[in-house]
Amino acid sequence: MSTQTPSLTGSEAAPAPRLRRRTFYRGDPGMWSWVLHRITGATIFFFLFVHVLDTALVRVSPEAYNEVIDTYKTPIVGLMEIGLVAAVLYHALNGVRIILIDFWQQGPKYQKLMLWVIAGVWLAVMIPAVGVIGMHMAERFL
Repeated sequence: MSTQTPSLTGSEAAPAPRLRRRTFYRGDPGMWSWVLHRITGATIFFFLFVHVLDTALVRVSPEAYNEVIDTYKTPIVGLMEIGLVAAVLYHALNGVRIILIDFWQQGPKYQKLMLWVIAGVWLAVMIPAVGVIGMHMAERFL
């Protein structure tokens, strides 16, 4: 009895498997909300870190503090303020959604619906927020 397996050659050879590039995130909105929640959390943490440092600078040197604050009065930082408002608002709303998923018995069943609800609330709040921040930016730079 032979223990060798037959070799496939020529036309008998099986085609090579096609390599598909797969991403960990399949486009599921729940997965992307998880990623965005982590990104906004890290962004908010970085802002708070910088905010504590520049505020602490006032104890070291009020003149240096004033210089640092003056560097923040640029249009780019104004756009970053809009991004910060967007990040804080999304992170807060999605955090409430996550709490509901974890602690409400029906949470997992309605998690996708809640995601779309927070997207709507986020948009409804961001539109006037951008308008208000934009008016303040216009006063500052025009």
